[in-house]
Amino acid sequence: MTQESGSLTITVLGSGTSVGVPTIACGCAVCRSTDPRDKRLRPSVLLSYNGRNVAIDTTPDFRTQVLRAGVERLDAVLFTHAHADHIMGLDDVRPFNYHQKAGIPIYGSAETIGTVRRVFEYVFAEEAHESSVPRLETRLLDGEPFDLFGLTFRPIPLKHGRLNIYGYRFGAAAYLTDHNAIPEASMEALRGLDVLFLDALRYKPHPTHTTVARALEYVVELKPRRAFLTHICHDLGHEETERRLPLNVRLAYDGLEIQVEAA
Repeated sequence: MTQESGSLTITVLGSGTSVGVPTIACGCAVCRSTDPRDKRLRPSVLLSYNGRNVAIDTTPDFRTQVLRAGVERLDAVLFTHAHADHIMGLDDVRPFNYHQKAGIPIYGSAETIGTVRRVFEYVFAEEAHESSVPRLETRLLDGEPFDLFGLTFRPIPLKHGRLNIYGYRFGAAAYLTDHNAIPEASMEALRGLDVLFLDALRYKPHPTHTTVARALEYVVELKPRRAFLTHICHDLGHEETERRLPLNVRLAYDGLEIQVEAA
């Protein structure tokens, strides 16, 4: 990872859908592709700024993702929601606890943190542990902006089917994943961006995700300088899909690094 002074680096840890690409037992052209941009782990990003690293979501691929990205410290985790493809790598923060000799704060809505505490009950149990567990400090979000290591984060309410989840705006960037609708109040909070990440699962409609066409409509309305589509399934081959996109809209891919002004 590289970081310029006064800037924020966004590293795409994973750009795929809940089952990843290649998909198990699938022989389609994208799953058989040799283009490394078609190899998509589950969706997550890492934000690096002011000497700190903040992850958004800990996917089942989290260990592989941070090893691949060369991440040597982790200062906080923000959760968008508590579906399995966004939380199930949480146990793998333990080595960061060892090396940093400190707990790691995790942020999310009351519903999300409640599910994390239930799924990882052994982490939060009061009785003494026989083996090592993650050291976590829960922080409940109420929708209000909050400061994290000198950068203001604003939770962005989104609809993911019937579920209410969060995206996040930070500085001149915003990361939205797993959404099929952006409420009007949230749209107003997403203007004036340098970088905007949007869910764009596939071309065909889906009850809980955005299509490529709908994502492009959001780009036209919100007018970010750059937009990146993520949470991509095996319907979209990287090279072919990008040929159809406007020049300011690209597909995210695993390992992509983006520099953004932190202010």
